[in-house]
Parts: sequence; structure tokens; C-alpha cells
Amino acid sequence: QVQLVESGGGLVQAGGSLRLSCAASGRTFSTYAMGWFRQAPGKEREFVAAISGGRTNYADSVKGRFTISRDNVKNTVYLQMNTLKPEDTAVYYCARREGSVLTTVTTAYDYWGQGTQVTVSS
Repeated sequence: QVQLVESGGGLVQAGGSLRLSCAASGRTFSTYAMGWFRQAPGKEREFVAAISGGRTNYADSVKGRFTISRDNVKNTVYLQMNTLKPEDTAVYYCARREGSVLTTVTTAYDYWGQGTQVTVSS
């Protein structure tokens, strides 16, 4: 049973920073692609960032502001979010796919965390 547990969300003012963490259970963590997605009220879930091996991919809306990283010893993936904007407000989800290919497609991910709320005030 794969479990993903996110933490680190909260309320922050525009221009501030937050770091999200996602702790994953299971072995061979390093071989899987991991992603972060977000869903704002009334909107569909959207891709934010993904990492596999040494490769990363970002949504255009967060490039230059967000950084995804992973610690394969701790089985944890991180999302460092800087220069936050009110439009970044959403529930952020961590996801893992069965495979190492980077993808932005939501349905390509097989396991999901419960989500953590990020609220950016103006």
C-alpha cells in the first residue's frame, strides 16, 4: 500500500514563501516519477511540477518561482514556493506514478496524497 502524506501548507501573504513536503511509503522511491498538482475552488486539478531522476518539469505559471526536489533517503519530495501570488491559492496534492517517465498528465499518476491547503492573501 503506497501512502503519500503532504505537509507544510498554510496562510501566507503575497510575496512570501512556503515549502511543501510529501512523505512516501514503500521501497524503491527513487525509481518513480513524483509530481505536485493543485486544485483551486471551482477549477480542475492542474499540473504544477514533476521530478524523475535528475529531470524536472514545471508549469509555465510557476517557472522561476517554484522548485521541486527530492530526498531519496528520506523518501520525501519537496516543493519550494517563492514569490507566492493570490492565484497560487489551492489545495496542493502530491502524486506518484508507476514509472519514471516525466509527465504533466493528471491521469498518468497512480497514487495521491490527501492534499494540503495553501492560501495566499493579497
